[in-house]
Amino acid sequence: MKENNVFVSNELVFSAIKESFVKLNPFSLYKNPVLFIVGLGAIITTIATANDFILNDMSSVNFSLQISIWLWFTVLFANFAEALAEGRGKAQAENLKKTRRDTQAKRLNKQSNEYEIVSASNLLKDDRVVVVAGEVIPADGTVVEGMASIDESAITGESAPVIRESGGDRSAVTGGTMVLSDRIVIQVTAEPGKSFLDKMIALVEGAERKKTPNEIALNILLFGLTAVFLLAVVTLKPFAIYQNLNISVVVLVALLVCLIPTTIGGLLSAIGIAGMDRVLQRNVLAMSGRAVEAAGDIDVLLLDKTGTITVGNRMASEFFPAEGVTVDDLGLAALIASTFDDTPEGRSIVKLANELRIHYVTAKNSTPIPFSAETRMSGIDTVSESYRKGALEAISAWVRSLGGDVPKSVHEHFVKISKMGGTPLAVAKGSKILGVIYLKDIVKPGIHARFARIRAMGIRSIMITGDNKLTAAAIAQEAGVDDFLSEAKPEDKLMLIKTLKKEGRMVAMSGDGTNDAPALAQADVGLSMNTGTQAAREAGNMIDLDSDPTKVIEIVEIGKQLLITRGALTTFSIANDVAKYFAILPAMFLGVFPDFAKYNIMHLESPNSAILSAIIFNALIIIILIPLALKGVKYRPRNALSLLSYNFFVFGVGGVIIPFIGIKIVDMIINGLNII
Repeated sequence: MKENNVFVSNELVFSAIKESFVKLNPFSLYKNPVLFIVGLGAIITTIATANDFILNDMSSVNFSLQISIWLWFTVLFANFAEALAEGRGKAQAENLKKTRRDTQAKRLNKQSNEYEIVSASNLLKDDRVVVVAGEVIPADGTVVEGMASIDESAITGESAPVIRESGGDRSAVTGGTMVLSDRIVIQVTAEPGKSFLDKMIALVEGAERKKTPNEIALNILLFGLTAVFLLAVVTLKPFAIYQNLNISVVVLVALLVCLIPTTIGGLLSAIGIAGMDRVLQRNVLAMSGRAVEAAGDIDVLLLDKTGTITVGNRMASEFFPAEGVTVDDLGLAALIASTFDDTPEGRSIVKLANELRIHYVTAKNSTPIPFSAETRMSGIDTVSESYRKGALEAISAWVRSLGGDVPKSVHEHFVKISKMGGTPLAVAKGSKILGVIYLKDIVKPGIHARFARIRAMGIRSIMITGDNKLTAAAIAQEAGVDDFLSEAKPEDKLMLIKTLKKEGRMVAMSGDGTNDAPALAQADVGLSMNTGTQAAREAGNMIDLDSDPTKVIEIVEIGKQLLITRGALTTFSIANDVAKYFAILPAMFLGVFPDFAKYNIMHLESPNSAILSAIIFNALIIIILIPLALKGVKYRPRNALSLLSYNFFVFGVGGVIIPFIGIKIVDMIINGLNII
């Protein structure tokens, strides 16, 4: 067996076999009504076998013993499926525990600002610790001083180091990761025993895996079917006595086990556990099975533009000079204004100017003017002149304050760039606006195809951006999203989600900033980034350890795969009971109703071999379907009607045909070997 190209180890299989016997505990079995009934039936047939042996009825002992053995195998195979699914999580938890060794921490003294060496387990929330190159970060926290390269491979599996620094949305660090360079001061954000790593270990071990609403509903359905068939089988005994028909308790138990949906009952738990495991294999930590399942029901997907749909850094692409201004004059002014701008946008402006062979030597006594959210512009003041670049509104106001005006051509360039999906930056020299810089948002390669897949699933995609409406419309069209929300503030995101949910929609969203936290908490699936703020990580019900916002698309696919797998195997389980009816019922009533012989369409050799063949197939089909339960039914985007038709013909019709073939083969084998 393999899952996502990772084979299940022999050690894991042997561990699951051992755990299968441990799970025979009635207190474990009672949680699954179907398996509990099968286990109870195994006990009854075992007692019946012992009674036949005491009465020296050896012909009955042979039949009863084999039925009893295969009923125990049925329970063990179901336990094995669940134990194997759990075992993979436990194996991963053991690897995580190795990273949670009792690290020594350098805790800062708040009064003296000197540090003392303490055990990481003694750290409290809001403690500050110093971590230098080569040391393990002792607890979850936020970088409050310094910047460092961090190796997060122990948590994410990604070997490439990442940069964490104080301030901004990339300040969060995780206990168990290692500092590769420099020195940082971390403020602890987790209570003892409640760290990210502690939660992760508990979740992958299954300690906090609770049944989802759909799983509970299916369990209720299975319990109802089991109760109905139990009542039907129990009433057969007085009927048999009335008809002078000798139907043994062993045969009645065999009939009951074949009537109830044992296949899905045995695999249901494994399907749910495997779904969470598949999410974890994508380096996403789901806080509950409910979150994974909710992803499968999503019909609206909200994504931030920057870093999700676009690569994140806007790059200077072209200079658009005002009327009467040359490209060189505009380029030189933009270059001077960007001399002290160390942002990606600023560096791209310098690069574009250099490519146009425009150069500038910084004059002495120049005063840099840093960007601020209040002024919305930056630049430089030289001895003779002032240069500014920034939002058109801000530059226009600055120019007018100096007695200048805004040329008509600048407004035209602004509209043109916005329609192209770019961001326009105005450039001014003193009281004159020289033109506009075209900052281009680069749409991620292949993103259009991914949104086409989302649309094929019946999911509506909405891009959220702070850009103006013209820019947002252009990028939305290029990326292939269905709709967009422009000039969005945190309260706008929250209001959009509330409106969609009032319409009965299931909403997924990804985010990493504190301003995303309210919306992440409100969404049905909130995917927060591991590099994001503590508020965002606590608000979401999933955390992406790789901090890839587009991964929400994969999570939706995994959720849908989980639901499809459960539905497909439920269809198969109910359908394959049809063949068992044709195997057991004619065998039971042939003595009283000879006409029942015509229903033995499989031409099974004898009543006893028919019953035993059905029981053996009933057990073996569980073990055969374990790889499918763990791996999941292959998901292909399709509409509900197409999916229903596919399930009906593949798992419905197939679920009827396969048991007829399988039971007949088993019957031929047991008669060929003279087992009965």
